[in-house]
Amino acid sequence: MPPLPPGVTAQQFSNALREFGSAVGPEWVLSTDEDIRTYRDAFSPFWEEAEEPIPSAAVGPNTVEQVQQVVRIANKYRIPLWAVSTGRNLGYGGAAPLNSGTIVLDLKRMNRVLEVSEENAYALVEPGVSFFDLYRDIQERGLKLMLDLPQPGWGSVMGHALDRGVGQGPYEDRFGAHCGMEVVLPSGEVMRTGMGAVPGAKSWQHNPYGFGPFVDGMFAQSNFGVVTKMGFHLLPEPEALRLVTVTAPRRDDVVPFVNTVGYLKNAGICPASFGIRSPRNDTGYWSASLKFYGPLKVIDAQWEHAQEKFSAIAGVRFQEDALYRFPLSPDAIDGIPNKNVLGIPDLAAFGQGFVRDGRPHGYGHYFFAPIIPMTGEAMLEAQDVFEQAFKQLELPGRGPVGFTGWQRRSLISLISLPVEHDTGKAQKNREAFRGLMRIAGEHGWGVYRAPVVFMPDAMEVYSYNNHALRRFHETVKDALDPNGILAPGKCGIWPRRLREAREARA
Repeated sequence: MPPLPPGVTAQQFSNALREFGSAVGPEWVLSTDEDIRTYRDAFSPFWEEAEEPIPSAAVGPNTVEQVQQVVRIANKYRIPLWAVSTGRNLGYGGAAPLNSGTIVLDLKRMNRVLEVSEENAYALVEPGVSFFDLYRDIQERGLKLMLDLPQPGWGSVMGHALDRGVGQGPYEDRFGAHCGMEVVLPSGEVMRTGMGAVPGAKSWQHNPYGFGPFVDGMFAQSNFGVVTKMGFHLLPEPEALRLVTVTAPRRDDVVPFVNTVGYLKNAGICPASFGIRSPRNDTGYWSASLKFYGPLKVIDAQWEHAQEKFSAIAGVRFQEDALYRFPLSPDAIDGIPNKNVLGIPDLAAFGQGFVRDGRPHGYGHYFFAPIIPMTGEAMLEAQDVFEQAFKQLELPGRGPVGFTGWQRRSLISLISLPVEHDTGKAQKNREAFRGLMRIAGEHGWGVYRAPVVFMPDAMEVYSYNNHALRRFHETVKDALDPNGILAPGKCGIWPRRLREAREARA
């Protein structure tokens, strides 16, 4: 039997479900045990434990007007809602809420590609549009546009951006590539941001700012509203893509090596995401995988310039891994293992699995993702700190061997912890995860996103001036959502009536 929302009686819950059914259609109010299993986190760190967050029901609206009705009904009964776009965010919580008894506001039926412009390279989509959906739409229209994709491509274009996820190419900052949004506020009122606030706007997806304060960022990684439309800038299909690997042989090469990679990224010569790995393998102590997109003459010049810069490091080696010319034929695409760098969504990431002691481990994983400065000194420090942390916390392995440059001037180390279905092992891993976040915070590093159940812990690290940032978030929350119905506790932001629960978690 699914749990009731906190503070709501069985009769009130039954009345609310009936009213939700009137708003969205009774078949889209899902509350059976079988239904609820769909909305559990398949990679839950609390699997089958009492603390595992279990939703009470799910509601699936199909229009913005239905979203408004659902939000107003939730306010009437003070029932918390947890909005998901497609719920595919494995490793960070999936479709599950933070608190048991919450109703999942499932937006996957809102899956319309509303507009795509080849001339100005943008799209306007609803929350249920996946990368597969948008790619298919672009291909069917024969448009020369490219997507910047995560791994894998089954998730929501909008949801990925709102969680500040990252891609593979020049538009890797997915939230940074957005332009304009429509939001249902906690009151049920609809607001459009940027140029969209002008009735009949002609440049909503052209200019993100409009006039006055830029508020779009308040709806990323927050619980201040439900985004129902969102624009994105796309990459015009390039002439070519070159994939290369650069290696340097000595540990002490890391400072000039990372400085060179950072220069190429910050100067816009190699703006796409890159990976840096160590320790020594068959090709060198430090290895960087770089991508160059654009006209062939341009990327030839960029690659030549990059080699000149790297050549200041004695013993540096270069390897050209692939050169793709667009458009690619279907036969050529079939033979490419890593399609997402080409803007083609796939599910190849799921074939990798989580490996422990040389064997696949089948229960999944969750991610610890600290941000460090893009410097060689910071990389060495992070490796040393986390190697010691792994020993202290009795985790397998040595800590991070690779770092990714998904945004300019910073690096992210993506560390996976295994999901365990043994309660003792699961508890140990949860304690270790919190320990990693605490140790990172002691060295001035915070995570850029966190699994849902660890969101309050992640925000604890952002504690400058007695948690001034969180107190600001709470002030905004209380003003916009006085009943605290939208995703209470998400990213550590609790409504006034539930802050005692936050203190109990701390």
